[in-house]
Amino acid sequence: MADITKGILYTDEYQITMSQVFFRLGIHEKPALFEFFYRKNPDYGQHQAGYSVFAGLDPFLDWMTEAKVETTDLEALRAQKSRSGKPLFDEDFLSWLNKNGSFDGLSLRAVDEGRVVHPQVPLIAAEGPLVQAQLLETALLNRINFETLVATKAARVREAAGESLVLDFGLRRAPGEAGNAATRASLIGGADRSSNVGMSYALGLQAAGTHAHSLVQAFMALGMSELEAFQAYAGVYPDDTVLLVDTVETLESGVPNAIKVFEDLKRKGHKPVGIRLDSGDLAYLAIQSARMLDKAGFADTLLVLSSDLDELIIWQIQTQIHQEAGRYGVDPDALIKRLVFGVGTRMVTSWGQPALGGVYKVVAVRDDGHWKPAIKVSDTMEKVLNPGHKKAWRIYDERGLATADFLSLSDEAPEKENVLTLHHPADSAKHRRITMDKSRLEALHREVWKGKRLLEPVSLSVMRERKKQDVEKLDQGVRRLVNPHVYHVSLSEKLWTLKNKLVEEVTGKQ
Repeated sequence: MADITKGILYTDEYQITMSQVFFRLGIHEKPALFEFFYRKNPDYGQHQAGYSVFAGLDPFLDWMTEAKVETTDLEALRAQKSRSGKPLFDEDFLSWLNKNGSFDGLSLRAVDEGRVVHPQVPLIAAEGPLVQAQLLETALLNRINFETLVATKAARVREAAGESLVLDFGLRRAPGEAGNAATRASLIGGADRSSNVGMSYALGLQAAGTHAHSLVQAFMALGMSELEAFQAYAGVYPDDTVLLVDTVETLESGVPNAIKVFEDLKRKGHKPVGIRLDSGDLAYLAIQSARMLDKAGFADTLLVLSSDLDELIIWQIQTQIHQEAGRYGVDPDALIKRLVFGVGTRMVTSWGQPALGGVYKVVAVRDDGHWKPAIKVSDTMEKVLNPGHKKAWRIYDERGLATADFLSLSDEAPEKENVLTLHHPADSAKHRRITMDKSRLEALHREVWKGKRLLEPVSLSVMRERKKQDVEKLDQGVRRLVNPHVYHVSLSEKLWTLKNKLVEEVTGKQ
């Protein structure tokens, strides 16, 4: 029997009540265009994101493929009653829904997964029968918002870590079954490996990990020692030995015992991998541990740092190492190259910004052979919808850097224009003109669904490379971890004019 919590009823009540209204009015199959976008990049309080990383598309297309109206779904809807005790949903509507409640009438255009994205730009455009497009909303927002949020956080961790390895250790602290989605997004956004065994295997990676404090604790509880625990672990994994050294006392016990084990491994022809530090002043302990390891002849072993890391803490650790390592005779640059950052809770929960806030809005309805734009006004111009059937573009300047994203109406051909006028989406006083002889436009959308899935799944390495290339094409100011420069998203003159005309019509202002 199908799981009612994961199929077509993985949705909000108002999606279905609205659908019955559309059905009752006879407009349920009228073509409509909905767009998914977000209004602001994540703001973590003391620091802010200058861009986001789009993730979650492939699992969402899988859900669309599998989601069908089942008998159990209809039974659940029949069980709902109005306040008067009558059925909330009529049988003729349920009969129609049973035959037409899948997504075989829709077409979707989307940005490629893994790409850098920006506020106001449609990341997914869903076009087709009004009810089918409406029923897509909750599942789309649930999946895409979360993975994009985590992938963005992971990209920031990667930015701070530089060339150091980043490991995702977050499954234990992730929100329930969303842990797999968090792992996937972390690996797209910036993590090199993950401790999540199942998802690592599914994505073509080998899982990564060391051992927990419980290994040493168990040995000590049974009358043995930390050294014996280390020896036992190294005996089973002689070519993969990474020892967690802070169960007893890091510098007085853990590191010296690790060195004894490493010396024994070396005598037997094995190469120790490194140690892990999971508490205390990680920068200071990394310096002192490196000094001890170097003196013992293990200058090439890794130092895995964990314990509530995020992008700012990683940045601070590196800064402290640059400032202090020299006084202890440790080369700071060489030490930083040996660091591996194990990031858990703060990456998979997007610590400081718990939700992306992406929205899914109808922007046009087709009637009498024409697309009629839909508008949503607000008390602030920043939240006023960009209406109409649109295309999304990215503009690259003469340096090859992305300088702006650009929205035009679908009947425009900006790629053929010599000069583009770019309007700020909310401020009528802000606009600029770009001569295209030294710039180029890139279309951001491709068709990914047309009654069925069109987009073949791509490998993790492809998505990572998309993200890497896009980040490298950003201005350094946009990549800043704190107070980043604003990346511009602009409207064509025709779209800007349409938007303001509709606002005036709806509000009655002339």
